Amino acid sequence: MKRVALYPGTFDPITRGHIDIIRRAVKMVDHLVIGVAINRDKGPLFPLEERVAMVEFEAREAARAQGVKTTIEVLPFEKLLMHFAQDIKAQMIIRGLRAVSDFEYEFQMVGMNAQLNPDIETVFLMADVRHQAVASRLVKEIARLGGDISAFTTPNVATRLIAKYKKS
Repeated sequence: MKRVALYPGTFDPITRGHIDIIRRAVKMVDHLVIGVAINRDKGPLFPLEERVAMVEFEAREAARAQGVKTTIEVLPFEKLLMHFAQDIKAQMIIRGLRAVSDFEYEFQMVGMNAQLNPDIETVFLMADVRHQAVASRLVKEIARLGGDISAFTTPNVATRLIAKYKKS
């Protein structure tokens, strides 16, 4: 049976922390679906199509660097996470944890998700120490204020982010 995992997020924008989780997740599964949430409540800076494109490029580069045969698919979604996981036939959901505050929120989500579908496991991957403070929200703020974001995201994403703030 093929091991399918879902790594969901808004990815606005994708950071080195997200890429680290992807690099490690592809070692555990045969097929990784990266679900890019439409989440209108967060008011993303990048439109959905651009977030999907950035994630596709960075995820494929990350998998190629690992030398694994895992297939990667990047799909947008706007529905209950567990319904999306069922649609793609995922057996597990991958979540990254940076700090204790992440765990408290994720712990609640796991409990609710288990009530909705106890057959889908949640797997937590701790953020690499180098990426524990990295959050998309903070990367956007640093870029908006003219700071150096090269340690937090790839050159491709940094270029797009800087261009986004130069327009406004």
